[in-house]
Amino acid sequence: MSARRAGLAAAVTALMLRDLRLALRRPGDTLQPLGFFLVVTTLFPLALDPELSVLRDIAPAALWVGALLSSLLALDLLFREDAQDGTLEQLALCGLPFTGLLLAKTVVHWLLTGLPLVLIAPLAAIALGAPYGAMPGVLAALLLGTVALSLIGAVGAGLTMSLHRNGSLLALLVLPLAAPVLIFGARATALAIALEPLAAPLYLLAAMAVLAATLAPWAVAAAVRIGLE
Repeated sequence: MSARRAGLAAAVTALMLRDLRLALRRPGDTLQPLGFFLVVTTLFPLALDPELSVLRDIAPAALWVGALLSSLLALDLLFREDAQDGTLEQLALCGLPFTGLLLAKTVVHWLLTGLPLVLIAPLAAIALGAPYGAMPGVLAALLLGTVALSLIGAVGAGLTMSLHRNGSLLALLVLPLAAPVLIFGARATALAIALEPLAAPLYLLAAMAVLAATLAPWAVAAAVRIGLE
């Protein structure tokens, strides 16, 4: 059993390093969701009344709608290219837990899209009038929310990976499942900006992230196997 675990750990490490190297060769695919998030959130101050109270009222919606749409942009390539070149078939037949290998690819997706978005969110929040004291709460909410969004999105990416021009179908699959994350994330962000206690929505976001981490890998593996048939 220990040898099998060591083999899985080595395979997961190699797979993650491979995906990271491929992403570095195509920085445009990685920077596109981040740029989209910044454009969406920074356009609100230009289109609305620049009063601080108005900006603070719309800040939670702007941040979370931008985060959700940005995550959808990167999902299209999560499994599709590996399905086309046969990599996923090799992973499915290699004898190692397919669920763990696909979870590793999902983690890389979050590292390349979700984590940069979390790190740059304070700049967008400040542009929307959020006080500096709100930054820990905003970061915590987005950290938990982007983890859940990546895991949920991976299920939709697995189901649509064999389809051409699957962006609209992927959005239709993912958006209803991501709605609770959007609701509680925006609520936690609103409480953080108002400098009020936000433990309740954060706990709910954490529960959704844990639930997604528990169930989504199995659903992703099943979806990808269906797509490979």
